[in-house]
Amino acid sequence: MSENTEFKPSLGLLDATMIVAGSMIGSGIFIVSADIVRNVGSAGWLVFVWLLTGFMTISAALSYGELSAMFPKAGGQYVYLKEAYNPLVGFLYGWSFFAVIQTGTIAAVGVAFAKFAGYFNPSLNMTEENVIAHIGSIKIYPAQFLAIAIVLLLTWVNTRGVKEGKFIQTTFTVSKLLALFGLIICGFLFVNKSFWSENWMTGMQSQKFITNSDGSFSWEGIGGITLLGAIAASMVGSIFSSDAWNNVTFIAGEIKNPKRNIGLSLFFGTLLVTIIYVSANLMYINVLPLSDIATAKQDRVAVAAANVIFGNAGSAIIAILIMVSTFGCINGLVLAGSRVYYTMAKDGLFFKQAGVLNKNAVPQWALWSQAVVASLLCLSGKYGDLLDMVSFIVVIFYVLTIIGIFILRKKRPDMERPYKAFGYPVLPFIYVLMGLGFCLLLIKFKPEFTWPGLIITLIGVPLYFIAVRIKK
Repeated sequence: MSENTEFKPSLGLLDATMIVAGSMIGSGIFIVSADIVRNVGSAGWLVFVWLLTGFMTISAALSYGELSAMFPKAGGQYVYLKEAYNPLVGFLYGWSFFAVIQTGTIAAVGVAFAKFAGYFNPSLNMTEENVIAHIGSIKIYPAQFLAIAIVLLLTWVNTRGVKEGKFIQTTFTVSKLLALFGLIICGFLFVNKSFWSENWMTGMQSQKFITNSDGSFSWEGIGGITLLGAIAASMVGSIFSSDAWNNVTFIAGEIKNPKRNIGLSLFFGTLLVTIIYVSANLMYINVLPLSDIATAKQDRVAVAAANVIFGNAGSAIIAILIMVSTFGCINGLVLAGSRVYYTMAKDGLFFKQAGVLNKNAVPQWALWSQAVVASLLCLSGKYGDLLDMVSFIVVIFYVLTIIGIFILRKKRPDMERPYKAFGYPVLPFIYVLMGLGFCLLLIKFKPEFTWPGLIITLIGVPLYFIAVRIKK
C-alpha cells in the first residue's frame, strides 16, 4: 500500500442519508415481528414496541448531531466517548465494535443473504442434508461460504475507493426503499381478506404466546413488571433491526460539510426507516392474523405476508427483496466500520497498519482485518448468539455517548457547536432514562443477554493497557 495521508470528502447529504438508512435496513424488519408478537401478544403492543424503538433511535440521532458537529472527523462514537470520558472508555467501545458489534452484524446479515438465496438454490438451505463438515459442535454449510464471499467481495469493492462503495450503497438502498414501500402499499390495496379489525380487537391487551404439549398454542395474560420485561425482550429484536444508524459518523472525514450534513443525514435517515418499519408492521397486521404472525415459519413474517398478497410468487419476491436489502446493508457496514479502527490506530490503540490509507484514500488494511473477523464469525455460526449478548452493551454505549453531551457542555463550554442537540436537555435525558430502563429490565428478565456482553467488553481492559505499553 502507498500511504495517502488524508480522506477525500466526496459524500454529499443524499449519500450520507443512504448510508444511515441502508445500514439500518437489513433482514430484521422481515423477521423479528414474530418474536415481538409472541412476547406481547397484541396489535397495539406490537406497534408500540416499534414506535418506542423509533423514538429512541431518532432521539439518539438528534443528540449525536451535536457531537458530530463538534468532532467532524473519522471515528464517530469512538471519538465522542474518548473526548467525553477518557481513552479507555473509547477503546472499550472500539474493541467491542471490532470483536463483535460491527463484525458480528456483518456476519449475521451476510448469512441472512445466503439463507434467502437458498430459495433459488436449495443447496444453500441450512439443513442437515447440506452439512459439509463438522468442527467440534459447529456445523459448516455452503451458505456460510456464500456469506463470506459476499463480505470479501464488498470489502474488495470498498478498497477501490469511497466512490465505488457510495455507488453500491445509494443504488441498493434506493432499490430496497422503493421495494419496501411497494410491498406495504400492496399489502393494503391488493389483499383479498383484511385482518385489520380482528387484530385491533386485541388493542393493548398484553399476553404471552404459549406452545402447549400437544403442539397447539394459547395466549396467557401478563401485566405489571412482567409486561415491562416482555417489552424489553421484544426490543432486543427491534433495536437490532434499527441499529447501525450511527455508522455515518464513522466516515465524517469523507463527507462534504460534515458539521451540517452528518446531523441532517442522521435525522432524515432514522426518520425514514422508522416510518417504513412502523408501516410494515401495520401492513402485517392488515394481511395476517396475529396467530400467523407469531407462528410464521422460521419467523419469516414478510414471506407469509407476501404469499397472501402475491400467491406463490410471494416467497420469491421477498427472497429477492431481502437479498437486495442485506447486500446494501453489508456494504454500508463494511464501508463505515473500518474507519473506527483507522482512528484507533492513529491513537496508537490498534494495529499500526490499520492507520494507513491506500492510494485510493481508504484504510485497506482495516477493511481486510474487519473482513477476516466477520468471516470467522460467519463460520462459527455463533453470530446470532453474540449479537443477542451485546444488545445490552450497544445500548449502554449509546447511553454513555448521550451522557457525554452533558459532560462536554460542562467540560468544554466554549467549544464551537454549529448544531446543538434538539430538545436539550429534555430529549437526551429521556433517552438516557429509557436506555437505562431497557438495560435494567434485561438484567432482571434476560440475564443471558447481559453478562456475556459485559465479559466481551471487559476483556478490552487488559488489552488497552497492553496497547498503551506497546505504544510507549
